[in-house]
Amino acid sequence: MQNMRSLLGSVACIALMTAPAYGQNAAASASKPDATKHPAHTAAHRARTKSSHRASAPARDENMIVTGTRSSHVSARSSTSPVDVITAADLKRTGQVDLRDALARTVPSISVQSMGYDTGALTDSIRMRGLNPNYTLVLVDGKRRHTTANLYASAGLQQGSTPVDIDMIPAAAIDHIEVLRDGAAAQYGSDAIAGVVNIILKKTPHGLNISGQTGAYAYKGDGWQSNLNLDGGFSFLGDGYIHLSGQYIHSDMTNRSSTDDRTGMVSTKLIGRPEQTRGTMGLEFGKKLTAGIELYGNATYAHRHAQSFQYYRLPSVLPTLYPNGFSPVEQNDEDDYAATLGLKGNNFLGFIWDLSSTYGVDKDNISNVSSGNVGLFEATGSTPTTFHAASYSNVQWTNNLDFHRLVHLAKMPINLALGAEHRYEEYNIGAGDEASYIDGGAAGFAGLQPINASSSHRNVYGGYLDVDVHPVKKLDVDLAGRYETYSDFGHTFNGKIASRYDFTDRIAIRGAISNGFRAPSLAQENYSSMAVAPTSASGQLAVNSVAARALGASPLKPERSTNASGGIVLTPLKNWHLAADVYQINIRDQIIAGGNYTGQTALDAIESQGISLPAGIITKSVSARYFSNGASTRTQGIDITSDYRSNFHRFGNVMWTAAINLNRIRMHHLGTDTLGNPLLSTSGVSTLTTGAPRSKIILNANWTRGNWDANIRQTRWGSTKVLLGYSNEAPPALAYSNTIFYEFTNAPRWTTDLEVGYRPDSHWHISIGANNIFNVRPSKVPAQNTLYGISRYYLSSSQMDFNGAYYYLQASASF
Repeated sequence: MQNMRSLLGSVACIALMTAPAYGQNAAASASKPDATKHPAHTAAHRARTKSSHRASAPARDENMIVTGTRSSHVSARSSTSPVDVITAADLKRTGQVDLRDALARTVPSISVQSMGYDTGALTDSIRMRGLNPNYTLVLVDGKRRHTTANLYASAGLQQGSTPVDIDMIPAAAIDHIEVLRDGAAAQYGSDAIAGVVNIILKKTPHGLNISGQTGAYAYKGDGWQSNLNLDGGFSFLGDGYIHLSGQYIHSDMTNRSSTDDRTGMVSTKLIGRPEQTRGTMGLEFGKKLTAGIELYGNATYAHRHAQSFQYYRLPSVLPTLYPNGFSPVEQNDEDDYAATLGLKGNNFLGFIWDLSSTYGVDKDNISNVSSGNVGLFEATGSTPTTFHAASYSNVQWTNNLDFHRLVHLAKMPINLALGAEHRYEEYNIGAGDEASYIDGGAAGFAGLQPINASSSHRNVYGGYLDVDVHPVKKLDVDLAGRYETYSDFGHTFNGKIASRYDFTDRIAIRGAISNGFRAPSLAQENYSSMAVAPTSASGQLAVNSVAARALGASPLKPERSTNASGGIVLTPLKNWHLAADVYQINIRDQIIAGGNYTGQTALDAIESQGISLPAGIITKSVSARYFSNGASTRTQGIDITSDYRSNFHRFGNVMWTAAINLNRIRMHHLGTDTLGNPLLSTSGVSTLTTGAPRSKIILNANWTRGNWDANIRQTRWGSTKVLLGYSNEAPPALAYSNTIFYEFTNAPRWTTDLEVGYRPDSHWHISIGANNIFNVRPSKVPAQNTLYGISRYYLSSSQMDFNGAYYYLQASASF
């Protein structure tokens, strides 16, 4: 708490110099959400403008938001819950080619993992408020986005997550993003526990935009990236529009591995960003069918090819094929597509209505290349070097019917919204080639056996009612309730009360309380995998399997949450906006990777599934686990945002922004398995509670003058503290212990980003920039806590990136 108080004091001083950040910052140059331009919304806009009793009407330079509210004509600064508006220009100025990294550099409450293990490195995800990615709901134009099929099975805060991979949406298609920092299960359903990210796509019927970027991590000379974006729109049949977009990205691998103690050289390229080639396309369209009905829709398609190295195998492992040793490569070939088709109108019994259907699929094919099956080679004298190891697919089909209208009761304006939703979910797991799993399996990622294959599905039905009322002139109260029933987990009712009172145009307070519900994902119930290193192995068991039950597993049940928040919104000066919001999130029956058994017990459970491990595996280094409702946690924190616009006349204008997130997670209950053992070790508890940064500060200044512009960003990444296990480099009494751990502190760091741009004419813009210009790195892990001394950075951290300084060149044109 002392650290939190000192940081809070620092930000209070900073706020005097600067101003409300990306959450409150709707820049005048940003385009407004297109939802307010459609006929149905225009009618509601006029009605609300005439009837609203809100004291502080939105300024003309503010964007209207559509997230966290079902009312029209609501801005981020006038909302009952905190909402951040991040424009496409904000994202571009970060110099990041991946959307998840750009968001992490603009919103302090959003973080990303430094690097994933195994196939987890091949999916991009975000976290809010230090919580698992499963607790952040992602929408596209207000419609629920499907999740990835690639479950993150390795240890860390990501464990058990099948998040939305937001980088499968072309960046060129994005107009802006709205981030709701509040629980919203009563409004949007399952997963909206930490918050909601709503990606608003471009809908302009004209123009052509082209942009590109190239860059690399200059201090190491690796990780070259190429990024090309293209989008444009045109009209048809009068008032119809089509907007097309595309993005191509290629990123070379980085290598931040330390010396391999087995060889005395950096022979393993395990640690770093994976190699990736990704192509994405987007389509957005709309057309009036009659005076009061409009057809609309969107579609995205993406293909990703990604590779990451695994631990180096010595020349003695397969000398006939690899006389110099080999590093197996895990590979993911992924296809992701989604489509929405809808009709909306402005008069059905006085209601504005919206009928839509959204279908999304993610397919992952996991393979090993430059690998081999040692046991198979010893038995037969031959082995493939390329293996199909597993396939995963996730299907989500969501249908919505929504109504809303403005009514009056005793001269009191009430915005009434109601609707229904049906969602079908399906998850499939496919086995690998026989050669990938027999006789110990392929080196790197042992293939899934037929016993691991499965297909599961469920139906979810829901209905909601939302009432936004102004009982007195300066008070806004929003009441929401949602009922959902799952074909496999029964029913739930969630509610939310949010309120705001404007004392004057400059001072307002707001608060909300809600409860939430999240059913276990089909992947969490059915997923299994086997990761094999040269001398160790780790098995993820399906929770309903015989092997998992032998280790004390119980069937999963839903997670439940309670959210409470309160804040103040201030305009101390004409161009200065300030907001502070405190929050608390209680999660009961949180799904974690429990049953972390090691040694002979784990080996017996793995072998009971017919899985044989290769020769050379040390028994005490074998681990097995499954997902469980193992913990109850409480997350508490505060978000502060501030922005101020300075006019220096002939010296230009500066938009100063500052934002901070202080966050603390505590565990108040740890469950036991059916054998009476705790579901988490003390190391697991530390990862869950102190593995995420306690704080994050972003200070930004954006200067413009004539054809020149510059942006400088200072980010303070807070510290993390975890208990790490001892590996093979430790003394024998400590190696692979499940009770004795090393307390590792990842110290706080400041990084500096700088970009300078020039506009030679009205069409072109060129900029050069650097992220982490001074090449700051995180703290290093002791060699005895990492296998073979290779991984000297804590990969599960959501603190700063460990790749170092990145320099880039951008160019863009608009016609």
